[in-house]
Amino acid sequence: MNLDMWDYITFACFFVVGAGFMGLLFFMLGLPGRIARDRNHPDAEAIYMMGWLGFLGVVPWIQALLWAFKPTDVIDIRRFPKEEQKAIDDEAARLAGKPAPPGPPSGGPPVAREPHG
Repeated sequence: MNLDMWDYITFACFFVVGAGFMGLLFFMLGLPGRIARDRNHPDAEAIYMMGWLGFLGVVPWIQALLWAFKPTDVIDIRRFPKEEQKAIDDEAARLAGKPAPPGPPSGGPPVAREPHG
């Protein structure tokens, strides 16, 4: 069997397609971890590992991708901003062993009370 120019071109095409497939595979497997790292996700390393181990099954990779997009900014809506700052100041003073600075009471919005009579 003699190999001619078309056989070598075919081998080159197979190599290019295979290299492209491997490059796309590596790109896709690392995608959830890169997204999580760019979004400063606190669990970025776990998402990165789950994305790479997701090649064993499609479901873990999809879960890692969704986890990477999960919002991580938690806002406590139980207090208003001034009360939140007061609570932070109280906690900092408590940890420093100092008396709490004066200010509005923390814990919730002021409640109007009816006079007893």
